[in-house]
Amino acid sequence: MEQRIEANALFNIGYGLYAVTYNDGARSNGLIVNTVVQVTSTPLKVAVTINKSNYSHDVIKNTKKMNVCPLTIDTPFEIFEKLGFHSGRDTDKLSGILNWSSANGLAVLSADYVNSFFSLEVLEYVDLGTHGMFICGVTEAVEISDVETMTYTYYHKNVKPKPQAKAKGYVCKICGYVYEGENLPEDFECPICKHGAIDFEKL
Repeated sequence: MEQRIEANALFNIGYGLYAVTYNDGARSNGLIVNTVVQVTSTPLKVAVTINKSNYSHDVIKNTKKMNVCPLTIDTPFEIFEKLGFHSGRDTDKLSGILNWSSANGLAVLSADYVNSFFSLEVLEYVDLGTHGMFICGVTEAVEISDVETMTYTYYHKNVKPKPQAKAKGYVCKICGYVYEGENLPEDFECPICKHGAIDFEKL
């Protein structure tokens, strides 16, 4: 039987959505990721994977610490816009977002948006080509509420605005960015979420 790879099949892997916060020495900042997983319980370790093109990747690699805040189903789209659609290189993405500091000095988003937080210290780094995986020890873990964590599926069905464009082009299934044109280049990378052409669908 012929083997095949259908990228959409991988969308059935369950993901949560998380705000990752860090500090570059000048200010606190953050981003949205869906690649957080507990990898061991004794000792307690968590893996976080971040695209190398994100400013946060380099900051966390240098500072070796971050906070992970699971976002709840009550989180409005504006939080995803602020943390996910801009670069921390030139934007104070936490500006206007209620937050406080945990014991490690990093930001934790308000209980309006998150149900817990984990403070992480990077123990190992794995180079995955386009991404880097941070294997971390947990230095603090606190439950804030029992509101359900938002999944990637829930975000797409209930939070992310549906594309309105009727022009010819392609829409990113991850963030909703619309590429206008007849043909999408095979090596095209979304300028917002950095996903490749495989994650676009024709309008």
